[in-house]
Amino acid sequence: MELEALVAHCKTGDESAWEALVRRTQGRVFGLCFHYLRDREEAREVAQETFIRIYRGLDSFDGSGSFLAWSVRIARNCCLDRIRKQKITPTFGATEVDNPDLGREFVEPGESFVDTHVRHELLRRALDSMSAINREMILLKDIQGLKQREIADMLSIPLGTVKARSNRARAELADRMLELDPSYGA
Repeated sequence: MELEALVAHCKTGDESAWEALVRRTQGRVFGLCFHYLRDREEAREVAQETFIRIYRGLDSFDGSGSFLAWSVRIARNCCLDRIRKQKITPTFGATEVDNPDLGREFVEPGESFVDTHVRHELLRRALDSMSAINREMILLKDIQGLKQREIADMLSIPLGTVKARSNRARAELADRMLELDPSYGA
């Protein structure tokens, strides 16, 4: 069942639909929280808070946009609230062990587990060395899979700025990966 259909069932009070919705999105929400907070326990707490906010706000989700973008916005806002509250610096990094979605677009078909692990570790290290703005752009667009328009709306910036930042972020990521492992581009 599509996420939007699950949301519609949740709005009618269907508890099994809510459970299915949480199961389908919990890894993505936790991964996003971990990217921002870099602390497993903090990420768990903020992920729980995110689902509470999602549940309370389901009636306000009108379906005009994607549920994914709406839930990512809530998770991001929860993370930023926690960051401001605790005065911690977001690093936007994670490992594939903590977030299986990390680097899914960067894994080549037929790679071995070791090759995939090495590639994910390289990706994590490259992300950690990037500027905060570019890390967030990679996180939202390439890892979370949001559309550029959704990112523009979320960050309250023009679409052209998102496009330019996205291109710069990908270029910086490629540069960082090549700096860390010159054989990466081979």
